[in-house]
Amino acid sequence: MADQLTAPRAASPATTVAATAVTMARMKLAVLRHSRTGQQGQMTLTGVALGGVLALGTLWLSVTQSPEMLAAAYAVWLLGWLLGPVIMGGGDETLKPEHFSLLGLPPRRLATGLLMAAFVGFAPVVSLSALLGLLVAGVRLGAGNALLAVPAIVLQLTLFVLVSKVAVGALSLALRSRVGAIGAGVINGAIVAGLGQIWVFFWAFGETGVPGLVWWLPSGWGLRAVEGDLVALAALAVLDLLLLGLWAALLSRRTGARRVNARPRRPMTASTANGALIAKELRTWSRDLVRNHQLTFALSYGVCFGAAPLILGWNGMLPYAGPIFIVMAASMTSSLYAMDGTALWLTLMTPGATDVRGRQLAWLSAVTPVAVLVTVGFGAISGGPWPLLLALLPALLGGAAGLVPVVSIYGLVPGTDPHKRGGNPLRISEDNNGLTGLAYLMLALVAATGAPAGIVAAQYGWAGVPVGLATGVWCWWFLGRLAEARLRSHGPELLHTMRTGRKAASSRSKRFEDLPKSKQTVAWIGFGLGAIPLFPQGIVACVFLANGQLNHSWFLATYMEPGLRWSVAIGMIVLGVALYGMGLYAIRQPSATPETAATETSAPETTATPETATPETTTPEAPTKAP
Repeated sequence: MADQLTAPRAASPATTVAATAVTMARMKLAVLRHSRTGQQGQMTLTGVALGGVLALGTLWLSVTQSPEMLAAAYAVWLLGWLLGPVIMGGGDETLKPEHFSLLGLPPRRLATGLLMAAFVGFAPVVSLSALLGLLVAGVRLGAGNALLAVPAIVLQLTLFVLVSKVAVGALSLALRSRVGAIGAGVINGAIVAGLGQIWVFFWAFGETGVPGLVWWLPSGWGLRAVEGDLVALAALAVLDLLLLGLWAALLSRRTGARRVNARPRRPMTASTANGALIAKELRTWSRDLVRNHQLTFALSYGVCFGAAPLILGWNGMLPYAGPIFIVMAASMTSSLYAMDGTALWLTLMTPGATDVRGRQLAWLSAVTPVAVLVTVGFGAISGGPWPLLLALLPALLGGAAGLVPVVSIYGLVPGTDPHKRGGNPLRISEDNNGLTGLAYLMLALVAATGAPAGIVAAQYGWAGVPVGLATGVWCWWFLGRLAEARLRSHGPELLHTMRTGRKAASSRSKRFEDLPKSKQTVAWIGFGLGAIPLFPQGIVACVFLANGQLNHSWFLATYMEPGLRWSVAIGMIVLGVALYGMGLYAIRQPSATPETAATETSAPETTATPETATPETTTPEAPTKAP
């Protein structure tokens, strides 16, 4: 493959670039063909199924709704390509630019080849299916417009992929400095919080929820080209070329840049073992730019999520910015041990040592002051509610401090050593699906630790504060002790997982792997998609209907006619439970019958071969009479 990338020197530049692009696309296809198996393949299939549903929804908009709605849908797709790789750990790194740094490829040639390889995958195929809505819109207008839709689809898909690559490249470059890491965290947190509170902006823009700005965004240029605006089509092509050049420049910086050593720090001093652990961990929090980015992202998300309803003149969400920050900070640091890589051996080689308590105290030292400041400050601005806030604060802090080490140890996802992260610091692990699953699990678990105190405070006021203190201290102590016990008993296995990237197969996972592929697929679809209709479209929608809150963008039931709202919400709950039941039924193992048990027991005797037979079994026996 390397010879094919560098051989065609005498050919024309266009032929050389095309050959490089085709070779890299073949490399990407070969890697995907051999890696999309097992658990990762099943999770990929679940993501493809969810993306297919979204693509079908976009096509439905192209048939039944106005062009403005279709333009808004493509704006959401563009935001997904822009933010998805950033949030989920650095995007597609199947072919890393560092792998080709010694071949001497020109930056534009390398960028073009990697761009062609980026089109090989499931995400571009799903986005291409959604972009077929441009063809549908063109057919509705006429034959000439349908012909314009073909180049518009190609250029729009190229824009999606290039925007994703440039965003990851720019953020990776920003994470090489503390100012860049903090600035990127602020921007990304604000954008993600805006998407989470998008109903506020839809409400502000009017009942249609479609501002005229969507026509002027690059995501709408393809639709404008289909309607006969050739200037928009040309602008889309020029923008793709500019983004390709920008990505080539970012690639050259990524493969050629070298990290500089941090400025000298005062030596750490501590009088106790726990003090040394806390000092080491706090030094890591201050020097690891990925952790700087994660905490800044969590803070920006909490503040912007709570402040978004101020657009409508409602400050009721503002006091909860602090608790939201705690939950998001725990979610972002759910892979705490994975971020340190194989440095775990330092703890395992020290007799009787464990760093769980030190990590817990360091995490609290990094998060608590900011959480208290944000909660008290915004609570003073909005006037409370103080019992609920002061009950949630210790409950969530203790719950998060206990859950972070437990989840990161029990659900350890093999990470990349910090000094081996390469040019993409966001890529702290090769298993992005595993990291994403841990993050979502942490969101639910930390929120659950604050539920008892929140319920008591909502019903009985100040009585919730001691409940929050008690649950927070108990979660910190008990879950920390649980993590310590796990680290002591399974330390060598955890280190093996970090070193090799492979988890020791448990009996439960072995039984799952022994299932037929069809049952594994059914199980992943059931468990992967069951939460969507059950929680947001079912339970949360019922809460909104009970409170009379209608026309919220994410909840289908709130858009139905009055006689169908509750039926749709309850139907979604039933659908979610049915999907989970389908997954459980698929993994259910049939009980062994006496006949099968006897067969399994006698199998070694019937399959013995002369080579493996013992001398006793090969001794001739006396002939027996035929019946």
